Amino acid sequence: MSTRVKRVAGANYTSINIGKLSKLGQHEFVHPKTKEVDKGRIFLGELLNSTGSELSFRELQPKTTIPFLHKHKQHEEIYIFLKGNGKFQVDDDVMNISEGSVIRVSPIGNRTLSNLSEDLMIYIVVQSTVDTLSAYTVLDGKREEGEIKL
Repeated sequence: MSTRVKRVAGANYTSINIGKLSKLGQHEFVHPKTKEVDKGRIFLGELLNSTGSELSFRELQPKTTIPFLHKHKQHEEIYIFLKGNGKFQVDDDVMNISEGSVIRVSPIGNRTLSNLSEDLMIYIVVQSTVDTLSAYTVLDGKREEGEIKL
């Protein structure tokens, strides 16, 4: 990674600041197997000490297609598009994407995407192990007594 990430941790939290999204291109991800450098991409799970999900921010240059399909062994992915527009492919289905589009892909779905616009595309990908949210309920949260210091 070429840009320093500001990080603060306490007993029950980790906080980071990756900087402005307009500067996302200054981050680099080096693939651990292929050693390919992917500019404009940052993975946050390790930086946040996450134990249940991976989160990444990525930019995709105008008129660019990710030139391969991929799938996962155990992780589903949720793509959240913040800027740009293009196409997203899962298996043989192709859909339009734009700011505000959100797509969940199961681990075995073959996926790729393209930025068809003249502008930079920015999106977030959340990865988590499939079928681990079965106990989700809003009742998991619990109000606590304490002084609010904001």
